Amino acid sequence: MELYGHPFSSYTWKAQIALHAAGLDYRLKTLDPGHPDNAAFVARHGGPFGKFPVLDDSGTVVFEATSIIEHLAARHEQAAFLLPPARAAELRNLDRVFDNYVMNVMQIVVNEQLRAPDAPDTARQGEARELLRKAYAWLEPRAGALGLGPVTLVECAAAPSLFYADWVEEIGDDCPELKALRTRLNALPEMRACIDAAYPYRGYFPLGAPNRD
Repeated sequence: MELYGHPFSSYTWKAQIALHAAGLDYRLKTLDPGHPDNAAFVARHGGPFGKFPVLDDSGTVVFEATSIIEHLAARHEQAAFLLPPARAAELRNLDRVFDNYVMNVMQIVVNEQLRAPDAPDTARQGEARELLRKAYAWLEPRAGALGLGPVTLVECAAAPSLFYADWVEEIGDDCPELKALRTRLNALPEMRACIDAAYPYRGYFPLGAPNRD
């Protein structure tokens, strides 16, 4: 299998965590200026906007991290635990929360900083940070039950979401369960592999990467 993405990309991590947890062999095809063929592949197969990650599984091509994990769980027996049928609806729901209300909201702040590094729209960034705090409060009473057993679709989504969101709007002391969940997820071997591989790229984080994690 070949996964097209980047070692610093949160959604690439999401797919990688699933691949690592299932023990599936794959090769990361990095998207950068030195690999134009990889970019061309993603442009063709990465959906309407040509985005990564994209998985090529022996000729079956899947884009979007959630869809990649669903594909792995359905096609590879050793990955079935990622989406157990009895919990599928619950896990899919939380997956959407972490993607849409944490990861994508965090990205608003990052994108605004990229758009205008010297004069970002701080009001827009402030609104996004407030939305993150609302998401944290909603997740707080649910966080204690996550990250305790085998990796599922939810852990794959939660780990990179909370990792980067905390860099943008640090999880406060009013959400101790969520802080503890982030710590548990960061300690997973599948997640540590992603964190360690991304270290050389930390200088590219537009808000400045904190000296932690």
